[in-house]
Amino acid sequence: MSGTTRITVTLPTEQVDELRTMTDNISGYVAEAVARQIRHRLMEKDLLRYQEEHGAFTEEELAAARAELFDMPEAADTAAAA
Repeated sequence: MSGTTRITVTLPTEQVDELRTMTDNISGYVAEAVARQIRHRLMEKDLLRYQEEHGAFTEEELAAARAELFDMPEAADTAAAA
């Protein structure tokens, strides 16, 4: 298990109120949100690097990726037909 560091974060009162209705573990919720943002940023960098090496993604590739990510088989079928 990795270590933790205690920090103070200031959020708008309305957000804190909403968070409290969603979870009893605000620290865990925020940690999960930060981890998700870090994964998104790393994925974005990887995708940009791939496109620099191999060229831009085609519409068919993008449609297939969306279908895979969002579990939309009909989008993959549309991409395959194009």
